[in-house]
This record gives sequence, structure tokens and C-alpha cells, in this order.
Amino acid sequence: MNKTKQNYFPLEEALIKEFGKKAAVWTEDELPGISQLRHQALAAFKKTGFPHNKLEKWRSTDMEPVYQEPLTVHTEETTYDKKIDEIFQCDVHGFQARVLSMLNGSFYGPEESALTVSADGVIAGSLRKAQQKYPELVGQYYGKAKTAVPDGFKSANTAMARDGIFIYVPDNVEVKDSFQLIKILNKKGLMVHTRNLMVLGKNAKLTFLHCDDSVNHHEGLINTYTEVFLDENSELELYKLQNLNDETALVNQTVVHQSAYSRLKVNVMTLNGGLIRNEIVDQMDGEGAWSDINGLFLIDKEQHVDNQVYVYHNVPNCESNQLFKGVLDEQSLGVFNGFVYVAPDAQKTNAFQQSSNILMSRDAHIDTMPQLEIYADDVKCSHGATVGQLDKEALFYLMQRGIPFNDARMLLMYAFADEVLGKIAIEPLRVNIEDMVKRRLRGELSICDRCVLHCSHPDKPIEFDIDLSKI
Repeated sequence: MNKTKQNYFPLEEALIKEFGKKAAVWTEDELPGISQLRHQALAAFKKTGFPHNKLEKWRSTDMEPVYQEPLTVHTEETTYDKKIDEIFQCDVHGFQARVLSMLNGSFYGPEESALTVSADGVIAGSLRKAQQKYPELVGQYYGKAKTAVPDGFKSANTAMARDGIFIYVPDNVEVKDSFQLIKILNKKGLMVHTRNLMVLGKNAKLTFLHCDDSVNHHEGLINTYTEVFLDENSELELYKLQNLNDETALVNQTVVHQSAYSRLKVNVMTLNGGLIRNEIVDQMDGEGAWSDINGLFLIDKEQHVDNQVYVYHNVPNCESNQLFKGVLDEQSLGVFNGFVYVAPDAQKTNAFQQSSNILMSRDAHIDTMPQLEIYADDVKCSHGATVGQLDKEALFYLMQRGIPFNDARMLLMYAFADEVLGKIAIEPLRVNIEDMVKRRLRGELSICDRCVLHCSHPDKPIEFDIDLSKI
């Protein structure tokens, strides 16, 4: 293990032992290149182990309590024996989507749905099945993403992940209905590794909703790694919705490669979770590429949310925008690290970054670190960070109009969050998430045996009797 480490974690030994038991069996039904990547990743993991807060990139997020939990490194395939909606229900009113499910780290559904091909050539389903049926296509992209910030979780995922979601959209195809991934654990004390691969051809379009939810209060650790490749003029809208229990930790890494004139829109909505770390790496490799990366997190109690965004302007004439907002109450801790790199020849770059946060209590804390690293001279780049409390004058304005203190406080928090919510382009999805945020701010939103999205009843919406634009 890494000589700089202060502690030894039994979970690391458990992972290495599980690899030793299973690697030879896995080799029998996977691509040789993937098996090679597994062994290389395990060797890297043995040197570094899991990341710890002595590392600069992790200094504000201490994962050691998670490593100390008696977790089982789970790599078994989940047997399909009942419909997913018998385990978990998710109903976004008016939102048309094809649902893909993962249960305890593997694709969950009947055999005939594990991998499908539509009439227009869109391939979707289990990454494990895609390896077997489309080995050349998967092999062309699997493991090819440049992270620039590798760590033990990526190595662990590459070594251990057996399944995930694969989506391929051919050239000139626009997927009309969105895809929705529902990813859950329903067993106690599991550490699972899932890996996703998404490839969009030239002029292709896709909307993808990635949901991490809980159905109980069992502890667990989810390590997800997603590779995305966008060809010329392609467009991807990627929504991440996180509503986990306080006992489950989530490490969610996404790496995107953008070709010329591709467009990427990301919205990360964290409504509940004990410890969540989102990492987004955007490699802008083609001129004219554009990205808009946004996030909103609402946390309380002792919850911890860490958002890490790395945007690399590797070529000229690209534009990127980042906006992350947080509302923190009680003893919660938030982290935002926004990094923008502009290469020496990446002239005519436009890059903007903003982190804004409201602390609702004295014990809430936010570490925000916007960073610019610029090696070109003809650019427009800016970054900013704000940390404060609710506007007392605005609060007084609302209370003067007969709104009780708690309701006025909640209204101001919602108005603060509304800028990010307004960036959700799909109206039914935006309406449902807006209702979820309202309930979360009222303290009514928590994980249950049904997806919280189902709490948004069209006949009982939460209404505000005031024009938020005037707040």
C-alpha cells in the first residue's frame, strides 16, 4: 500500500482477496483488453489503496469511517425474480422515459431486456452483455477516457466492476424518449462497483436521467464510474438525481470527451445522502465544444456532499459554464472544487464558474475552491464563490406581508435554488424536481419504500402565493 498512508483499512484487503477469487472466472466471458485493464488497475490499487484526507484532492472529505464499516465486496450477479416496481417504484408524472435498472451492482431485468437494439440502431442495456454481443464497439471505448485525476476509487472500479449500463446512439439519430437509470441496493452492508459507457455518434442526441435512491436504511458503498464519448455535433443532457439514506456512501465519477461542436449539459441534484462525492471531468477535445455543468445540493444533519468539477479546454474556441449552489443546515458539510484548465493554444476560450452557498446554521460549513489555470492570452475566464446567510431584508419583506417566519425562510431558500432548477429543460422533470425541492426544504422529503419522485401528486402540488422574481 501507499507508504504515505497513516492507516490500514480491512476493506482494501477484502477487495484484493475478492479479485483473487474471481479474476480468472471473469476472464472467460470478457474482452482480453478489459481483463488486462483489470490487472493493471489492481496493481495501481495495491500501491495507493483508497483515497484519504492526507491527499490534497481529498483533504475536505474523510472516507475513513466508511472504510471501517464491515462491508462485503459484492461482485455476484443479481438473479431476476420479480419486477423492479415490486422492489422500488419511480413515477415522474408526464416524463416519458425508457427505464434501465441496476440492483446491487448488476443489470436487473428479464433476459430479453438485458440488451436491446431499436429500429434506428440505438443499443441499450447491460454493459456486460454488450461486451459479448458487440466486442469491437465496446473495446473501442472502454477504459479510453482520460481522467487527469486518477485515484484509488477509479482503480478499484476498473478492477472490480462487472456490469453497468451501455448506450450507443448511431450517427444522425435523435433519441426521442429519455433513458432513465434507477440504481439501488436492497441488501445490507454491500460495497458495489458499477461502470457505465455511453457513446454518441455524429449529430446524435440523447437525454439521460441517472437516479441513485435508497429503499431502506442499510449501510453501503456505491462506486460508480461513467465514460462518455460525444462525437461531432452531438448533444447530451445528463441529469443526476441523488436521494440516498444517511447510511450509504456514494462515489460517482463521470468523464466526458467532447469532439468538435458537441454540446454537453449536466445537472446534479443532491437532495439527501450521508456522504456523496461527485466528480465530473470534461475533456474539450474539439473546437466549438460547449458545456454547461450545474449542481444543487440541499443537506442537513451531519450529511456531507463533495462536488468536484474539472474542465479542460484543450483546443481553441470552446465555452464552458459551471454553476453550483448549496443550502446547508445543522452540522452538514459541503465541498466544491471547480477547476478550469486552458491549454497554451486554446485561444478564444470562454470559461465561467460560480459557487454560491447559504449556511442556515452556525455549525454548517462549506469549503469552496474555484480555480483557473490559464496558459493562453486571448481568453475570457472568470470564477467566483459566495458564502452567506439568508438576506435579512428579504426575510423582513416577506414577514411584513403576513408570511410566517418558517415559511418566509423556506421561500428564500427556494428562490435561491430556482436559478439551477430553471436549467432543467424537460418540463415534467423540472416540475417534479421543483416539488421535491420544496418538500425537502420543508423537511418533508426523505427516503422511503417508494421513490420520492412519486410524492409529487398533480392534485396536491405545493404552491407559493408570491412572485419569486420579486424576492
